[in-house]
Amino acid sequence: MAWLQEAHTWEAIGLVTFIVLLIWLKAPAMALGALDSRAAKIQAQLDEATKLREEAQALLAEIKTRREAGERQAEEMLAQAKADAERMSAEAKVKLEADIKRRQQLAERRIALAETQAAAEVRAAAADLAAEAAEQVLAARIAVATTDPLVDAGLAKLGERFRP
Repeated sequence: MAWLQEAHTWEAIGLVTFIVLLIWLKAPAMALGALDSRAAKIQAQLDEATKLREEAQALLAEIKTRREAGERQAEEMLAQAKADAERMSAEAKVKLEADIKRRQQLAERRIALAETQAAAEVRAAAADLAAEAAEQVLAARIAVATTDPLVDAGLAKLGERFRP
């Protein structure tokens, strides 16, 4: 029984007793249970993180799709605005040319009317002047004709011929 006197023996007995006591009190099961619950919590957190990551990726994909759709729509609107601006510019040019042509024709008509009126006024003035000149010439001839003895004699002879 000398081995009971050695410290290593008592250390071994204490160690074995401690291990048996731990097993009897289910300490390893509690430690494993704690580790398992910790692992379950970590796994739940990992699952939640994975779920959140998938949701974030889906949201990111949706945002990218919306952005691309918005960019496409903006490009279409820009193209439509350019086409409208070109069309409006062409229409304005055609309308301006038509307005210029119409105003030119209106001005030409007014000029032609003014020329016609001026020509009529000149003709009327010339006719008045000619009438006055003819009146003066005829008045002068009549005045000379009444004093002309040959004309007076000729008129007297005519008067005698027509009288019975």
